Amino acid sequence: MYEPIRSKSVHTMAGRGQATGADFPHRSREEELDIQLAGHLAALLAVTDELRAVAPATELADAAEQLARQIARLRGGEPPARSAVAAAIHEPYVAGLHRRAHALAGRALVVAASRADTAVAILAAERMDAHTAALRDREPAGATH
Repeated sequence: MYEPIRSKSVHTMAGRGQATGADFPHRSREEELDIQLAGHLAALLAVTDELRAVAPATELADAAEQLARQIARLRGGEPPARSAVAAAIHEPYVAGLHRRAHALAGRALVVAASRADTAVAILAAERMDAHTAALRDREPAGATH
């Protein structure tokens, strides 16, 4: 009624791979956290570059360079891809970019704290503060959320 199983069970194969360690690549927890953290920082860098294109500021340029250095460090010296954004962007979009950057910095902070990377944790916290301040500065007087 049923066709017999002709291949080995995936559970058996996985068990053997763990025993020998040669059947599939392994990464340590630290390597996985480095990859995750570099990804969060790269996303934050992309948003920072987008904000720089809209409203150039020395503070954003400095932050972008610090982010790029940390990404390169986490990726073993490989510099991050950078984007050049040129467009006329309206005010609500800028506020959205600041909110997105704040959220990305928060994610980076969580991962940096879990891997005890003080330099990135401080940078992420600074970026969160900067984007919070930018949002506060953009709110009309007396506005509440």
